[in-house]
Amino acid sequence: MRQPYLPNDCFSPTAGLMRHQVAIDLLKARISPICEVEPVDLASSAGRIVADTIQAPHDVPLHTNAAVDGYAFAARDYDRDLGANLRVGGRAAAGHPFEGTAASGAAVRILTGAVLPDGLDTVAMQEDCDVSETEGESFVRIPARLKPGANVRHAGEDLRSGQALFESGHILRPQDLAALASVGVGTVTCHRRLRVGIVSSGDEVIRAGDRALEPGEVYDANAPMLSTLVELTGAETVDLGVWPDSREDVIARLGEASKSCDVIVTSGGASLGEEDHMSAALASLGSRHFWRIAVKPGRPMMFGQTGPAIMVGLPGNPVAVFVCFLMYVYPMLRRLSGAQWPSPRRYLLPAAFDFPNRKLGRREFWRATFNDSADGGRVEKFARDGSGLISGLRAADGLIEVDEETPAIVRGDLVSYIPFTEFGILAR
Repeated sequence: MRQPYLPNDCFSPTAGLMRHQVAIDLLKARISPICEVEPVDLASSAGRIVADTIQAPHDVPLHTNAAVDGYAFAARDYDRDLGANLRVGGRAAAGHPFEGTAASGAAVRILTGAVLPDGLDTVAMQEDCDVSETEGESFVRIPARLKPGANVRHAGEDLRSGQALFESGHILRPQDLAALASVGVGTVTCHRRLRVGIVSSGDEVIRAGDRALEPGEVYDANAPMLSTLVELTGAETVDLGVWPDSREDVIARLGEASKSCDVIVTSGGASLGEEDHMSAALASLGSRHFWRIAVKPGRPMMFGQTGPAIMVGLPGNPVAVFVCFLMYVYPMLRRLSGAQWPSPRRYLLPAAFDFPNRKLGRREFWRATFNDSADGGRVEKFARDGSGLISGLRAADGLIEVDEETPAIVRGDLVSYIPFTEFGILAR
């Protein structure tokens, strides 16, 4: 039987309404990687998290080589003010090096990527050279003003043998795969992908496409959004479906899901109400903690563990689900998966709006549109604040973060802007 990944009191909250940064600091201090390691084929490793430090086994390039097609020669045989007329004494191509050592005063025809022949140190581009024949021999006219070492890529110029390419916790990008291939790495030791179950609950919740709504029913907007957001963390998603309003049924399903999922994410399950069967099920099977975070949108969240599985209960409104996931669950899943805790970059940009008489004591995340302009751009706040308005998420390019002590925003004030691209979400 799998053992719990984290201590049972991992999510035990501090007393009272928590500020945003307190919640972040608590998660950062108590969350640690839980995923074992496995070998991954290089071609399939993009987005995976490196488990060990990877060092270059040799120099890159391995040999000093030509950066262009042209003629290789020794700078000692060349007059920089007058140029030089040199006999062509051979040819070198990528994969077919020049054999031996070039004669003094001779040039070698060389193609891009070819190993630079011993004794030669500079390459002239072929389009700058003139080739002629004299008594059956080829001569090349090298133009003036070439610097010694021109058009040459030196061994180890890109990487030195033993140099660290990536540390444990690095998330591999497409360009990183090129770096690994350049040193001959075909298999990478990575953390396995986290398995995250997505749960919807309630007799009134209907999956889109199943059937037309009856009075009192709603379509499930959160599950497809959460599944995509989870995938952006690099984790695998498991669709656990819609669970009915039956305590016995929820307890049975939660117990079964905890056997195969590392994390279970629910929406609308962060309440202490008598009819909140998700909360009661978690309490009966494991440990349950409620966090009341001083943020808008958001505030109520549930954390806990059942068996080895970690459970996160998000608010029910789609905007609150989206914001709370990005701020708290996204970095948590990255860290559990083996990556370092990711902190999204904030950009200070002028506000294109006024917001007077703001309520103090809570951090707010406003849906924002970035308006590009010649002076560097401004951000506009979405006009309506309702946490059920998905239209605001569709219109937004990111979030404006306003701290607990800011009483008002005046047009032109610098505000903290977090673009959605910080979380791997494509720009509009």
